[in-house]
Amino acid sequence: MIICIGAGPGDLGYLTRCGAELVQQAEVVAGFDAVVDVVRPLISADATVVTMGYADQTARLAEVARLHHAGQRCVVVFMGDIHFSGFQYLERVEAACGHAVETLPGISSAQILAARGRVCFDETTFVTFHRRGDLAPFQRHLLHVLQDGRNAIVIPRPWDFMPKDIAAYLLEQGIAPTQPVEVWERLTGAEAAWRGDLAQCTMEFSDMCIMLMRCLHPMPSQLDDLH
Repeated sequence: MIICIGAGPGDLGYLTRCGAELVQQAEVVAGFDAVVDVVRPLISADATVVTMGYADQTARLAEVARLHHAGQRCVVVFMGDIHFSGFQYLERVEAACGHAVETLPGISSAQILAARGRVCFDETTFVTFHRRGDLAPFQRHLLHVLQDGRNAIVIPRPWDFMPKDIAAYLLEQGIAPTQPVEVWERLTGAEAAWRGDLAQCTMEFSDMCIMLMRCLHPMPSQLDDLH
């Protein structure tokens, strides 16, 4: 068995019961260092732990695949929910194993942010830049979301497209400098929130951040929520 699970946004309290049981029963637990650290209290003392970073993930996933094909129960943990911003990593797991794997959804930072910010997903679009490759199609998508008067929840790309870069891009494309922006760091951990507008969003944030941009012209249902 090999299964990929969403481990929540950084606090064990947001890991599903089913996910916790799978981690406890696993003979092999693998994932990026920071994600494995979240579930480490649940890992059996007899389990093999395989941690990785961006540079060595291919080699480390090959090791996990070898243990999987040897008949061991393997769990690969993802931060948040696999299907929100971890799909490329899922594809790497499947490439290493040579077949499709089972997935167990988790709670994403986008869901937590929607709760913190009191926005409705029906009126909000989720955009993630946490991916390899060309960001241009996703940049245009975010631009169109804001132009269409919808809220946007955005995950930056840590190494080159962080909140200040996203703000600069949107300003260059004609989005109003007064567009409201919130940047939240380490949701469910040591939470901190910055609020301002695009023109003010010029500071550095940690890799563990997520953005909320509220539409400038709320829809009727959003106006009702404000009363």
